[in-house]
Amino acid sequence: MSITSEEQLLPRSQQNEDYPLSAVPPEARKSIWSLAPLLMGFTLYSGTLFAGGLVGPQFRFFPDLLGLIVVGNLILGLYAAGLGYIAAKTGLSTVLMARFSFGSVGSRWVDFILGFTQVGWYAWGSALIADLLNKLLGVPESFNWLTILFFTYFFCITAYMGYRAMDWLSRIAVPAMLILMIWSLSIASNDVGGFAGLQAIEPLQELPVGAALTIIVGTFVSGGTQATNWSRFANSGKTGLISTLAAFFFANGFLIFTGAFCALVYSGDSAVADSSDIVQVMVRQGLLFWGLVLLFLNMWTTQDNTMYAFSVAGAHMFRSNKRTLFVLGGATVALVLAWGGIYSMLIPFLILLGTFIPPIGGIVMADYGLHRREGFPALDIPQPAFNWAGILAYIGASAIAYYSPGIKPVNGIIAAVLLYWLLSKVLYSRR
Repeated sequence: MSITSEEQLLPRSQQNEDYPLSAVPPEARKSIWSLAPLLMGFTLYSGTLFAGGLVGPQFRFFPDLLGLIVVGNLILGLYAAGLGYIAAKTGLSTVLMARFSFGSVGSRWVDFILGFTQVGWYAWGSALIADLLNKLLGVPESFNWLTILFFTYFFCITAYMGYRAMDWLSRIAVPAMLILMIWSLSIASNDVGGFAGLQAIEPLQELPVGAALTIIVGTFVSGGTQATNWSRFANSGKTGLISTLAAFFFANGFLIFTGAFCALVYSGDSAVADSSDIVQVMVRQGLLFWGLVLLFLNMWTTQDNTMYAFSVAGAHMFRSNKRTLFVLGGATVALVLAWGGIYSMLIPFLILLGTFIPPIGGIVMADYGLHRREGFPALDIPQPAFNWAGILAYIGASAIAYYSPGIKPVNGIIAAVLLYWLLSKVLYSRR
């Protein structure tokens, strides 16, 4: 495990701010019963339900749709779990590990792109709340600015307070959300007439398989890359791996499935204006109040994690221990983006995330496997400004992911690992 002079010099600040610039010490580590619900709360997000809703009506339920959901979430789960294992073994977040795979200056690009995507998700979530309240409760659109303002700062309260507050929120919210989604799924199954009814629905078939998988993986690949912000608190590598896999394969997969299933069932129902919107579906099912409860819990448990992730990236970019200041700053940037209309850009945003985020995790994992299995150096030991193997591998892998056919996230991860291995051999043969 990495030990840094920062932790020794500023123990109280590091502890109060959840160790943004140091390894998490043994006494602050958490069990699977603390970590798994928190990570599951992170992945149980309305954006994932919407992504499932976009994919669902495009494919026949079995085996096409189910196969896509399993494959896409397995890719995402294994990717996130690999990073989670490394984080648990080292106590470091992705942005701290990036100092070694990208260089002390080069890693600031990682801070920027990971931080920016989290702010983008946060802004989209705040705008989503306003849009749904317009549709469901008849709140005038002229009040959107006020609704967005309120929820932007309300949802970051637990992020400001840190791991302990998010832990307790998730312990309450995750079981409640799972129960509500199972309830909605059971009603939808009865409405469609079971398996035979599902198979009888003609799919739209307007979305290529590669694009569908990119949406499924891209929905939370940025979150998977930053799940290390919490898996670094795991008390063992096994805890970090299992907790992360449970969240990103099972919990995220269940959310994708719920959104896809309900959208497929109600895609031809004139009473549902947008079948990709689970809350509108629940209104159709006579569950308006419970739909709003699901939305509220769903948004809160992910929005706080999203802003927490931004704060860790921001603290690392500016080498500051004041993580909580970045919570407030990130929320303010998200507020401007939400007011500016980011809500209408979901699909391009998902494709962007699925293309340019996965190579970062691929390079971090490749660097650990090649050079760091015995542990990372202390963080106060000066590192080169740029690790050109990591930077060039990232550029090449991102280009391959962007221009190649198939599943862009998978292409990007594999290309990043291979390019980093090759460039490390060529550029640092004496390392």
